[in-house]
Amino acid sequence: MEAGLRSFNKRMPEEINRVLTDHIADLLFCPTGTSVDNLAREGITKGVHLVGDVMRDSVRFNLRLAEKGSRILQELQLAPGSYALATVHRAENTDDPERLQSIFRAFDLIAGKFPVVVPLHPRTRRLLETSNVPPARARIVEPVSYLDMLLLEKNARVVLTDSGGVQKEAYWFDVPCVTLRQETEWIETLQGGRNCLVGADTAEIVKAALRWEQVPFEERKEPVRGEWAAGRVVEFLLNVNVR
Repeated sequence: MEAGLRSFNKRMPEEINRVLTDHIADLLFCPTGTSVDNLAREGITKGVHLVGDVMRDSVRFNLRLAEKGSRILQELQLAPGSYALATVHRAENTDDPERLQSIFRAFDLIAGKFPVVVPLHPRTRRLLETSNVPPARARIVEPVSYLDMLLLEKNARVVLTDSGGVQKEAYWFDVPCVTLRQETEWIETLQGGRNCLVGADTAEIVKAALRWEQVPFEERKEPVRGEWAAGRVVEFLLNVNVR
């Protein structure tokens, strides 16, 4: 699943895992046309199938459950559209004290305008404590469930993240996203100005987070092939000849 994704940043363990897995797999289910092209450039064309993104299926199904059952906005006393949602977990950001400090300085400055809620990854919390990076005005909360996270994303004013999955979810929810990296494997989310790459530069993060109200979105295009990718995968697997 998610075959052919490439950030072209081999400092990321995820990137190495993707390349190795794709080159030994017999069946490669791609979420986007870009991922199919990436595989072709690496000489992989056999067993490649463009099916769409199963994560889209998951969001569609689970958002209904979240809207019925999650109380996270009430628990955190957040009004829809009033806060920024931030996540930081990738090693390139957390293992570099200067980058981590720069990112949290940005969160502090943004929090002077509107709340910044940070469900903090346990590893990031540990590194914050050892790197002397004060959370300042950012509102640090415990990690939240998947359903709670969907509701927080959908109702955020802006999302700041280094997560690939959160980038996509923000795109699908029409919530502007500021990606705390210099590259993304989901380049389709950059269409229409909904997502931007800023790295760990404090000024660029703040500038991007505050500019969305002045910049209207272009019409959103689905970055993946339609809906119900899981059904396509199951249908294929039920009909494939296995030796």
